[in-house]
Amino acid sequence: MKRLLAIAALAGLSACATTPAPESASAEGDPYLWLEDIHGDRALAQVKEWNAKTEAALTADPQYEKDRAEARAILDDESQIAEPGQVFGDQVTNLWRDAAHPRGLWRQASLASFLGGKPQWQTLIDVDALGRAEGKSWVWHGANCLAPEYRRCLVSLSPGGSDADVVREWDRTTRSFVEGGFVVPEAKSDVTWLDENTLLIGTDWGAGSMTNSGYARIVKRWRRGTPLVSAVTVKEGTPTDIQVSAFSVLDGDTRYTFVSQGTSFYASDTWLLGKDGSLTRTPVPDTADIQGVLGGDLIAFLNKPMGSFPAGAVVSWPIAGVIAGSNPAPRLVFQPTGKQSVQGVSTTDHAIWISLLDDVSGKLVALTKAGDGWKQQAAALPDKATLALVSSDDAHDTAFVTTQGFVVPPTLYAVSLDGQARALQSLPARFDASTIDVEQHFATSKDGTKIPYFVARKKSASGPAAALVHAYGGFRNPQLPTYLTTEPYRAGPLAKWWVEDGQVYVLANIRGGGEYGPAWHEATLREKHQNAFDDLYAVSEDLVARGLTTKGKIAVSGRSNGGLLAGAAITQRPDLFGAAIIGSPLLDMQRYSHLLAGASWVEEYGDPDLPGDWAFISKYSPYQAVKAGVKYPPVFFYSSTEDDRVHPGHARKMAAKLIDLGNPVYFHEYLEGGHSVGADHAEDAVRAALLHAYLKRVLIEGNRSAP
Repeated sequence: MKRLLAIAALAGLSACATTPAPESASAEGDPYLWLEDIHGDRALAQVKEWNAKTEAALTADPQYEKDRAEARAILDDESQIAEPGQVFGDQVTNLWRDAAHPRGLWRQASLASFLGGKPQWQTLIDVDALGRAEGKSWVWHGANCLAPEYRRCLVSLSPGGSDADVVREWDRTTRSFVEGGFVVPEAKSDVTWLDENTLLIGTDWGAGSMTNSGYARIVKRWRRGTPLVSAVTVKEGTPTDIQVSAFSVLDGDTRYTFVSQGTSFYASDTWLLGKDGSLTRTPVPDTADIQGVLGGDLIAFLNKPMGSFPAGAVVSWPIAGVIAGSNPAPRLVFQPTGKQSVQGVSTTDHAIWISLLDDVSGKLVALTKAGDGWKQQAAALPDKATLALVSSDDAHDTAFVTTQGFVVPPTLYAVSLDGQARALQSLPARFDASTIDVEQHFATSKDGTKIPYFVARKKSASGPAAALVHAYGGFRNPQLPTYLTTEPYRAGPLAKWWVEDGQVYVLANIRGGGEYGPAWHEATLREKHQNAFDDLYAVSEDLVARGLTTKGKIAVSGRSNGGLLAGAAITQRPDLFGAAIIGSPLLDMQRYSHLLAGASWVEEYGDPDLPGDWAFISKYSPYQAVKAGVKYPPVFFYSSTEDDRVHPGHARKMAAKLIDLGNPVYFHEYLEGGHSVGADHAEDAVRAALLHAYLKRVLIEGNRSAP
């Protein structure tokens, strides 16, 4: 795979905070500021007290243990799809987790056996065994292997699951770490190969070397056999930048290396690194995303219009002209039509692969050169499905794609340039799909925009039931239907259980995501963020109007930016929602830019330190919106102590404020796991069972008491 980028992603590294967050004017008068002390004795004692109360109340549910065991069995099932990671010539890799290997096996099999449906796996790194041997709680963060031999790899391992990791050189032929090889100490690092003996590294070089957002500010060249401190600066940004980083792509056997200076979350200036170390500015707009180089063409995705090319299009420039600095004219490669939006772009040796959404249904198109233009070939994949472009085999021009839906188990396909798709593996059915109805509806938001959403419920259901509505609404990140045993954000079979209970499960495609291209996201930026909340309310009220549920019987579910959405929902519309699942959330929007990676998201939300921006942020910031005398629905907060992207203080402080004002709160914070919360399947299974018990207790039984 030359380069595979998800167009919509809330990405990010962040500075690790092990001490109280910095004071600012926005902290004045905050009685719960002590809960921002991530590892402080007092804060952790409070967390453990809340955890114990929540576990005591919810594990008492008669079905809890059955749920936990079922979730664990599903997550660990050896029939799970072994998605391909990278293809190394005639070998394909995979990261496998099961009951015996909760942290994972990084392994390889011959490509022939994999394509034949009977891969013969060989273990490369046993992450659990490595952790035991080294006395570390290692969590796998990936491996970057140097083409074309793919012998030497840069393996990233995180202690406990935080964004910070250690990068170590590993040899795939000896299956061992290289003695005296490259090692980058624990930090928020970005590392890429320049050649076999040289790395380009963005990391924490010491005081003043990181941006205000906690990303690397300086990229250096490090040669083998020299101390890391002797690395030579290639590019240096400013403290107000988001990040300076480097990445490499291949066009056949030619490697091109780029250096990117992220001036904001959605803007990066990009340079091409020459063999002599010179940097040549590319003509790619700072708001566009470079996707690769193919046949001498530099490929990019446009997030904003460029001349006659609309936002959402894929364009190219001749790389020779870029190198020469001749400012070559761009050409159109692909332009989505109607209600389509580009979701992912990848290149193989002779093709560009583009995954699309068409009214929130997935499609895949292969593009090959045809004279001065591009020939399109649609892949013969299931219609009305969620599609994920997983990886590709460069030499054979093959794309690996998964498809799934609410009631359709995931299937992995190998797709060839002629559009033919061969099924390699399917997940076995976990429930009887014939008993469940799936529908797509459209609600009308406050400003008249039509908002799509998907509904799953039993065919035998009649009359209103309790509804679980999951949404996100930001950072170009679309929410797409997945099999009901793989509920978003690793909550396992929660959606399946909910539908089997006779209730309603809903996935809302509110604005802020990438369901309809860049404009769908831009409709919620900064002062327009209320649109995302209004879309959620429109979907929820449409459910009521259709007789699927009633006010007060709706639970909103969201994580990260979606946690902000859920927090706003319960504070703005406590009449509409009867419960809320709020995971790893942003909630104190007056302080968010001072906490961990928060400064990098100012372009999304605005800067609360600027009076003009705080004027619109303050209208929805959930933490500040909690008032005495208002009856809020019982809330379930979940998070991780080691989340070094979104500060756990957000959830802690809002929980404390709600509790002190007499509101019921369920709270569960894992000590490991990072922003994804669970460090392994065991923790994910516990969370799924706790959430199911919570929803039944609050929405079905109507129990509004505190745990």
